Amino acid sequence: MKRIVYLLALIGLVFTGCNPIEDINNDIDSQGNSVIGFDAFTLTSDDYADLVDQGDDEEPDFYETFEAFADLDDAKLILPPFLANKYPFWGDGSSVTVSFNLIDGNPEDVSAFTNADVYNLGSSDYPTSNSNAFLMGEDVESTLETVLDNQFISPTEGQVVRLGYNQFTQEPEVGLASVYEAAFPANFGDFELVEVFDDGLEGAADNLGWRDQSSFAEGSGFSGGANQTEEWLISPEVDLTSDTGLSFQITQEIDFLGDETLFDVLVSTNYTTGTDPMSATWTAVSFDKTIFGNMTTSEDLDFTAFDGETVHVALKYSSTDSDSPRWRVQDFAIRTTGFSGDTETLSAYYKYSDGSWDDVDGVYYLSTADYDSMGTGSGQPGQFNNFSGSVLPENYLPQFLSINYPFAQEGDELFVIYRFFGGSGVGTVTKGNLYTFQSGVWSPTISSLQFGLENGIWVPDNTIRYTLNGGDYGLVASSLLTEEGYEAAAANLDNFGNFNRTGDDAGEEPSGSTNWNDLMVIRALNIVLDNIDPSAEEGQKYLVTIATWAPGNSTEEFAMIKNSGEWVTQGSL
Repeated sequence: MKRIVYLLALIGLVFTGCNPIEDINNDIDSQGNSVIGFDAFTLTSDDYADLVDQGDDEEPDFYETFEAFADLDDAKLILPPFLANKYPFWGDGSSVTVSFNLIDGNPEDVSAFTNADVYNLGSSDYPTSNSNAFLMGEDVESTLETVLDNQFISPTEGQVVRLGYNQFTQEPEVGLASVYEAAFPANFGDFELVEVFDDGLEGAADNLGWRDQSSFAEGSGFSGGANQTEEWLISPEVDLTSDTGLSFQITQEIDFLGDETLFDVLVSTNYTTGTDPMSATWTAVSFDKTIFGNMTTSEDLDFTAFDGETVHVALKYSSTDSDSPRWRVQDFAIRTTGFSGDTETLSAYYKYSDGSWDDVDGVYYLSTADYDSMGTGSGQPGQFNNFSGSVLPENYLPQFLSINYPFAQEGDELFVIYRFFGGSGVGTVTKGNLYTFQSGVWSPTISSLQFGLENGIWVPDNTIRYTLNGGDYGLVASSLLTEEGYEAAAANLDNFGNFNRTGDDAGEEPSGSTNWNDLMVIRALNIVLDNIDPSAEEGQKYLVTIATWAPGNSTEEFAMIKNSGEWVTQGSL
């Protein structure tokens, strides 16, 4: 057994030496056995800020901004130097488990859902024309499968897609219905952002023009004053070939506008995504540009000039160095006579595997109604239909899940995917987490890694610490009681509940006596580890504590590793 020198005794040296740190290091170096420590902690905001050294005048780095790692490999790279600073006096054999967040959400495999390809059903995708939603009783599943085949012609193995669709909550009435609609920030990423006038700014400084905000898309040229800029936000292609009697409606807020020609809603029938918009023909939609001061929904504007056409809709924003208005767009819709009524927006996840699309169970994407159900007041999720650094999902989702899944059983799991506003410089991103129902409560997962100190360097370590219990000793005794060379030792173990270690530990054969040598203990630990972790992967490590009589009651530790399907020792500690 290695002798443990307690950290408290070393700290006392601080008050006695001329150079305390040097004295401590020299004292540690002079001892054959240094401090062996064990700890577990979760990174705090201060910890994320300290991961990378920065000057006081530097902008916050990635880790301080997001309080997360890009992925597990990123955490494995960044954390060792941090641990070296946090535990400067610990020696080889020490172990620390660090819990932290990943940028896409926890655990790491949630990224398959947060980064899924997204397709929102359009009017032509629904079984009933001009409904823009599934009517009561329509076959949703078969329609979604058809949409997948039509929209993802060459899927790749393992590809994950989220389909967004509308469902009427009751029988609709005939009226105006949306043929196409866009809501921000949810659909911001579907649009093409084109910088027509280069404002000369780069990186984080280039914050002029269009940007997605917590509950709208915002066009602005103001940054410390008015600035000249021009950016277009261009929709995907909208198929109106089977639609007539069209109208257009927009919900927007207009502030500080002087020159009404600075922004427009433009429509083109010959624009191609990815080309120069200046080479296409654009027609402006006439609408009221009164300064509203808050979100205002327009009347139905005439859009019949585009009946039967295929179009792109552009929101053109521009400003000058003397006139920089602010234009906020919450949503817009192209509408025609059809069905109207209350709908809910739902999502379904599909994964392509072995040549077919399969729906993915156990994944839930929060809808607008879901956010609203958690409160619509200031500082609540429904205010902007997202979470944020000040409206944390873990403060709301456990209660939300308990209400919506009242019959959850112990161990039930659900991936919850949600929108998260990371600030004006980041915008709204998709994140998620795995929630597990345990002891009557839905609890979020947090990612973690264990690190061990080897040769003075912190390295990722999968070691599991395990102490044998009464059942383990009974299992070993019953398994070996009739095996040649183990009979007496197994009977002794069964009688006293510990390993007799008073004889020669280095024997290469079963002792035949009540003594357990190293070879026999390793055989016993194989029985226990195969029982508690039968599917352990190659390279899995265990640090196993056993009860011994040496003579007198004591304990001993064996470091075991799975190698070629067997548990072998790394040496007893």
